[in-house]
Amino acid sequence: MPATPRTIADWQAVFHEGPGPAAQAALQAQRERMAATGAPVYLHVASEQALMAQLQALAGRAAACTSASQRRALLPLLGVPFVVKDNIDIAGVPTTAACPAHSRVAARHATAVQRLIDAGAVWLAKGNLDQFATGLVGTRSPYGAPHSVLRPGHVSGGSSSGSAVAVARGDVPFALGTDTAGSGRIPAAFNGLVGLKPTPGRGSNAGVLPACRTLDCVSIFSHRADDAAAVLAIIEGADPADDYSHFAPGPAALPAVLRIGVPAAMPALDEASTLAFDTACRQLQAAGHQLVAIDFEPLFAVARLLYEGPWVAERHAVVRELLADNPTAFDPVVRSVIEKALNFSATDSFDAQYRLKALSGPAQALWQRLDLLLVPTAPNHPSLAQVAADPVGANARLGTFTNFVNLLGWCAMALPVPASAARAPTAGITFIAPAGMDAALARLGSAWLQEEANGAPQAPAPATTPTLPLVVVGAHLSGLPLNGQLTERGARLRLATHTAALYRLYALPGTVPPKPGMVRVADGGAAIAVEVWDMPLAAVGSFLALVPQPLSLGSVTLASGDVAHGFLCEPVALAGATDITASGGWRAYLQSL
Repeated sequence: MPATPRTIADWQAVFHEGPGPAAQAALQAQRERMAATGAPVYLHVASEQALMAQLQALAGRAAACTSASQRRALLPLLGVPFVVKDNIDIAGVPTTAACPAHSRVAARHATAVQRLIDAGAVWLAKGNLDQFATGLVGTRSPYGAPHSVLRPGHVSGGSSSGSAVAVARGDVPFALGTDTAGSGRIPAAFNGLVGLKPTPGRGSNAGVLPACRTLDCVSIFSHRADDAAAVLAIIEGADPADDYSHFAPGPAALPAVLRIGVPAAMPALDEASTLAFDTACRQLQAAGHQLVAIDFEPLFAVARLLYEGPWVAERHAVVRELLADNPTAFDPVVRSVIEKALNFSATDSFDAQYRLKALSGPAQALWQRLDLLLVPTAPNHPSLAQVAADPVGANARLGTFTNFVNLLGWCAMALPVPASAARAPTAGITFIAPAGMDAALARLGSAWLQEEANGAPQAPAPATTPTLPLVVVGAHLSGLPLNGQLTERGARLRLATHTAALYRLYALPGTVPPKPGMVRVADGGAAIAVEVWDMPLAAVGSFLALVPQPLSLGSVTLASGDVAHGFLCEPVALAGATDITASGGWRAYLQSL
């Protein structure tokens, strides 16, 4: 057994021969360590009997497999321990949401937990949280306030405080939190972790006590981005038990060269957050990516709706009976937040929906010119004393870069900044992407952390939409008149590149809008500038119906040697056409006119 199993691969190595005595002893030792820790990190730790019941069930399932490969396929997380936030149900265990008066024993597992157990994972504990998932600090719990593992005396972040600390301590390789306003990202930053916040609806919230039911999502903490991706692959998917489940897999990867939006005017940051963000920007620019300064005020306006608007009524809907019958059961700050709902009317709720709709249009339009947003995960890392002195203000500042993401239906991944870790260990960055880009975002996170293959059995990967690489050469290029035929079908730019030196390019006469024709030649060919777009397979047919003669789709050889489908021209159409090969590409030719 590794001295300190910290990743999924470490625990897979412990269980590589199945749940034998040595592997079981490793989990029992971990359970005992966590039981000795208790609150404020853990609100419930699996009993020895509960753990043994899980291990016995696993042993039976593993023994039923006819080969090691079948066991890996059916039980990809065999023996891997995990923790869940205590607003997520585990059958037979109390769910408190950090409110003893609310405590109830769950009749069944939350869907996310059930899917992990079906994959062979073993639950060990339920983690502390800001009461009813209302807070970003991790201090609003009657069970006490965990602190940052990397900076004792400073907050752990919340509301998924216990989940993040469990992973940062090395007790488990991953943990489930929830995220409404940043609860899966802020604690990740404050403990040097990866925090993957999926697109709302990608996974099920069945069995999760909601904060804001229309916005919540189950989030993942881990040390490695590929571990977070593996867990997402298991818990994602549609679920009829969740009315807000709407699983839609997206692209597998982002473009090779990224257009990344950053705040044109940065709100006040502390020194550590400034260092981390500046370091990240320099690293991205050095890698050839383009940073684009944009006005974040429309996004901040969306963020203000979450707590300053009637969305707080969703929190009230969950606890209204308890609040009316036993108001003293609530943390005073949590109570003050939730009671704001009583100040809003149904009319206010519709007004806020209209305001969000008006702001969403310009926000979604950002993705026409950007691939990602990059922000500091938090503007500062307050101490426990600072939060005690200003519990509302300190909490509000932490949501500066997180509150708007779920309202807009986007996904995000919080990551540490390796180069600045020694000086700013709890100041991280977050990449934000459009809905459905979860798998691509996780892949980017793995590249950002320079994760190497760990030698473990191949882990499951999040689902992606099957796509067809499509090479475009003329009016379909980015920003040109027919590019909308690609984007309206969900196609995404993979890269700008050149063909192999095998083609000639012609300006075709009489075409509207003007179009070029590219033909392959036996000799005298040149490299032509092109773009490669990933077109969802389901949309290819409708796109082909738009391709007019004399253009057609054929096989295009790229400078890399790869071959992909792309636009070619029938040679018969070249009569009267102008050879523009010397321009190097259609965009350059247009600019020369």
